Amino acid sequence: MKAINIRVIPNAKENKVIPADNGLKVRVTAPALEGKANKAVIEVLAKHLGVRKSDIRITRGEKSREKTIEIAND
Repeated sequence: MKAINIRVIPNAKENKVIPADNGLKVRVTAPALEGKANKAVIEVLAKHLGVRKSDIRITRGEKSREKTIEIAND
């Protein structure tokens, strides 16, 4: 497992992953309501990192903009 710290920016104009000092910034067009932004974050990161969506898990910060995710390596 590999852990990455991310900062989520919901309601952005486009989905985008940006390198940051302490991890990644993930911009998503989805609103931060009912887990929509979290689902969008997983989809955007999976596409950016070239892994399956099921390999990415939010381990900390489910209801926060600061999150820690784990990526399963096969």
